[in-house]
Amino acid sequence: MPVMVPVSARLTQEFRFPGTLGVRAVTVWLADRGVVEKVGPKRETQDHSEDTTQGNKIQLIINSSKVSYFTLAAYFDTSTLKYFCFTVVMSLYLLILCANVLLIVVICVNRSLHEPMYMFLCSLFVNELYGSTGLFPLLLLQILSDVHTVSAPLCFLQIFCVFSYVCVEFCILAVMSYDRYLAICCPLQYHTRMTPATVVLLIALSWLYSFLTILTLILLIAPLELCGNVINKVYCLNYSIVKLACSETTANNIYGLFITALTVFVPVILILCSYVRILKVCFSGSKQTRQKAVSTCTPHLASLLNFSFGVCFEVIQSRFSLSSVHSMVHIVLSLYFLTCQPLFNPVLYGLNMSNIRKRLFAHKRR
Repeated sequence: MPVMVPVSARLTQEFRFPGTLGVRAVTVWLADRGVVEKVGPKRETQDHSEDTTQGNKIQLIINSSKVSYFTLAAYFDTSTLKYFCFTVVMSLYLLILCANVLLIVVICVNRSLHEPMYMFLCSLFVNELYGSTGLFPLLLLQILSDVHTVSAPLCFLQIFCVFSYVCVEFCILAVMSYDRYLAICCPLQYHTRMTPATVVLLIALSWLYSFLTILTLILLIAPLELCGNVINKVYCLNYSIVKLACSETTANNIYGLFITALTVFVPVILILCSYVRILKVCFSGSKQTRQKAVSTCTPHLASLLNFSFGVCFEVIQSRFSLSSVHSMVHIVLSLYFLTCQPLFNPVLYGLNMSNIRKRLFAHKRR
């Protein structure tokens, strides 16, 4: 945390005029140079309140102009465990990379897996690589560092990567539920509706929508005047920066709630509606139909529930104060959806979907 210096002393350093001037004299000096708005003469009884107000205004101007980096305050001193933590996190990151790359290669190499469901899975695995890469490199760097700071541009880049990862994840899961709905409830129309062009379009729209939505979010928070630079997280988060703002944040709050509803709740509702219809068909169909539905839909539902839990907790703890929860629990649960989901999906789909499992073990035997 920067040491607070009296306004006159700080202005002496910044603007090079005598530090003995009072706040009112300093305000007049700045007003003459267009830094603050010029104020007309007031009664002597109002001088003290005026000086305080103008002093606070000058303080805010100077503070907001100096935020070129953020301090991640959720890190704590691990002393001798620093390298152990680094090794564990690095191992997890390498495991995520290997698992997702392996399944992407298996799907791309085997032409028998070039079907809509596996193409959506491939896009999901690419997104896991994208999201984990947006978190782990900076996280590993911060674990080894004694000073937990990050530059403002890098912080905004991490926000873009993490939030667009979440958007793409929910969009792809919604598209996959629609694909399963067509395959199970409308099997005769499946190949006419889910053409290769449709698959490419759905994947492209999922990524494009996510990028544009989060780019707009970044463009809204980047111009904010900030009165502090301390984020109580282990990674950069949009709402943590908005809470530091001195300026008006109504547009940021409304847009944040809007994209949360559009990105999280709308896809979840579509997924639930799809699975309600799938369940109706399964209960009225044959045993073979039920087995097929269970084998393909169980991993998808497990992935959705796992990811939704992590994201919902992060939204709750960022919007509300959960002081009763231990700080270590805060850190673990805030990282849950960014660390467990990228490993959970390849393991879940790789082991539970028979076509992928057969191809995977066939490559290993070779």
